[in-house]
Amino acid sequence: MAWFKDRLRRARSWTAPVLMVGFVSSSAAQSVPGAPSEAATPSEAAPPVAPSPVGPAEEPALPSTSSQPEPLVDVPVPSESVATPSAPEDAPLAPVQAGDVPAQAPTAPDAVPEAGQRKFESVVVGTSETRTSGSVHILKPAQLERYEKDDPSAVLMSVPGVYARGEDGFGLRPNVGLRGVNPDRSKKVTLLEDGVLFGPAPYSAPAAYFFPLVTRMQSVRVLKGPSAIQHGPQTVAGSVEFLTRDISASESAWLDIAGGGYLYGKAHGVFSASTERAGFLVEGIHLRSNGFKELDGGGTTGFRRNEWMAKARYRLVTEGEIRQSLNLKLGYSDELSNETYLGLSDADFRANPLRRYVASALDRMKWHRTQVALSHVLEAGSLAITTTAYRNDFARVWRKVNRFGGAAIATVLADPTSARNSIYYGVLTGQLDTSSTQDTLLIGPNDRTFVSQGLQSVARWTTTTGPLSHSLEVGARFHYDSIDRKHTEDAYLMAGGELVSAGAPTATTADNKDATHALALHVTDAIAWGPLVLTPGVRLEIIRSRSYDRMTGEDTDGSLEVLMPGLGAYGALTPNLGLFAGAYRGFSPPSPGQPDAVKPEKSINYESGARWTRRGERFEVVGFFNDYSNLTAICTFSSGCVDDDLDRQTDAGQAHIYGLEVFAEKTFRPGGGVTFPLSASYTFTRTELLTDFRSADPQFGDVKAGDELPYVPRHQVFASVGVEGALGGVILSALYIDSMREKAGQGEAAPGELTDSQLTFDVNANWNFSRWGQLYFSARNVFDSADIVSRRPYGARPNAPRTVILGFKLSH
Repeated sequence: MAWFKDRLRRARSWTAPVLMVGFVSSSAAQSVPGAPSEAATPSEAAPPVAPSPVGPAEEPALPSTSSQPEPLVDVPVPSESVATPSAPEDAPLAPVQAGDVPAQAPTAPDAVPEAGQRKFESVVVGTSETRTSGSVHILKPAQLERYEKDDPSAVLMSVPGVYARGEDGFGLRPNVGLRGVNPDRSKKVTLLEDGVLFGPAPYSAPAAYFFPLVTRMQSVRVLKGPSAIQHGPQTVAGSVEFLTRDISASESAWLDIAGGGYLYGKAHGVFSASTERAGFLVEGIHLRSNGFKELDGGGTTGFRRNEWMAKARYRLVTEGEIRQSLNLKLGYSDELSNETYLGLSDADFRANPLRRYVASALDRMKWHRTQVALSHVLEAGSLAITTTAYRNDFARVWRKVNRFGGAAIATVLADPTSARNSIYYGVLTGQLDTSSTQDTLLIGPNDRTFVSQGLQSVARWTTTTGPLSHSLEVGARFHYDSIDRKHTEDAYLMAGGELVSAGAPTATTADNKDATHALALHVTDAIAWGPLVLTPGVRLEIIRSRSYDRMTGEDTDGSLEVLMPGLGAYGALTPNLGLFAGAYRGFSPPSPGQPDAVKPEKSINYESGARWTRRGERFEVVGFFNDYSNLTAICTFSSGCVDDDLDRQTDAGQAHIYGLEVFAEKTFRPGGGVTFPLSASYTFTRTELLTDFRSADPQFGDVKAGDELPYVPRHQVFASVGVEGALGGVILSALYIDSMREKAGQGEAAPGELTDSQLTFDVNANWNFSRWGQLYFSARNVFDSADIVSRRPYGARPNAPRTVILGFKLSH
């Protein structure tokens, strides 16, 4: 006891830094000794160091053991600063210095933190990343540029507890899960861009058929544990937030051009400028590929994708006790991809994993999306209020082969040699002509229009009450979203190895509209006392939904109110080592139009762990346990559902999901401007359904208590090692994903119900040939492994083959 009191007395000489998730108030920085003054104009203030594609990952500052107050944010330093000597390995973590980043490395435009803008070094849920009372991981600019990946799931799987189900090989429509939730279309994860929900209809139809291009993101945050209740509506697993580029401090331009195998191409440009009062940024990217699959009879299997973003900022009041600014963000995206849900039989996959049957020759996805977000930021002392009005419109048409007139394609490909299925298989591959209505192919566009709009406000206030420091966040969001579906099918015949119209009338299979109004409120308070941080919070969701079926005239209303409390705690044993734990209620709302007997997904989730941080080091071990009172799943085309089962919810009842997450990161700095960054993450996950039930969803079927969930790998490992310096760097990374069940079950999986285990290696290298130019090289899947990553919905599909890319970056 005496030892503990002495430790507590010493530790109270420093205070755990308290910052809020999302936008970090510059007024908070102003009130802290050593922080940059808000009154300084962009021309007067030194810009922060721009993130470098070859520099070591930035680290947040830990509290000092001295009595001098520690800044809440890292102080920007000029890019011309002389490199400072490396700190001893046992020194507390300090703000990143300019010398840690090669001066010659070309990067995206420097960004000066304006009112309401965020900082990458100090983040989440009331505390710094290293002191938060939950599991939090931030992929910073240097890390994102280091690996040069386009696939969001490939980026996210470097974080422990995150896994994905492969589909098209490009990551056009990722299937991402956290801590055992169903990864199908990432619909069990709250997805945000700059604090705003970006899913097409997060409440009415949470399947994320749209994902922003990760290559234009400046940072990515993954929140799990009690912090999940700050972001909703999905709170069981956590949230993923993408942060876009900030407006630069002065006029700047940046260009990234790359090309590679399978006619891969990327053109990415940014232009930004600022004055004391106003600033703007324009960013555009074009991404394309001819595709790696080989369509029987010839034809492209690739895609093209465009994204544009414009930002504008205007300071209404720049000085004084109350400062205000307006921020506008506009976005446009579109895609044309020759993508299909049709895979291969296992035998055909082993013979040629890149083959694609001629029956999918007409399959094509086409969509476009617009976004607008207008924000007002008010700062008064230690109070910051950010209010945002937003609207996202998304329209997509996906024409694809759905089924035969008399059979399901998945059933045919599971056993293509049987007497009955061999005929259907012959039609799929073009070896046989259609001979009846039974083997007629039904191909149809799923035409869907989405609206997502709302008004949200988040107030953050830092204060002290006696020995306690508080960082209080209060948030409110009124949200509306809708999905308008029009699904049709046309009959096609296979004739001479080609698809021809059967001339039959178009059949309408779905014509309906779902809509949801939702009011979400949340309150959290990070309470710090010496080395202890306690973070209680609560979230309230009030949901009203409506579903109207134009084909039957059925009109269904729904209502739901859910209260989600949470509590997290962090205790620092030393300036480097701390323990944390938390518990919270998880929730996932049912989609509109469900029967009255259908219940929302609910769980009580627990986690505990230890975190070690020191300059250039982080080691974290977290155990988690999710206790579901009702686990749910929504039937979708991507999971193999058809016709009347589409968009129906399955209540799976009680379930347990538990596991272990390990993360390690260290940057060796031997001197001479050379660093050796190493990182590794490991995830162990077990799942168990505790209730017998029967579901029309092919991923479940006839479930017995004790069955494991589909598409959750038991083991997953990511590791990278590299060398970096002023002239460039080389990084080798590896990802191992254990085999996954494709259908709920236990014991040894039946043939065709298990994915392949995957082990892939990537190499990335770059050369900074001047202050304004960089060449880079990327080799993905170096050993060209070909694995079955999924059989949903129709047959085996591969990961992307080896792809070599060469590019250059220019900056001014």
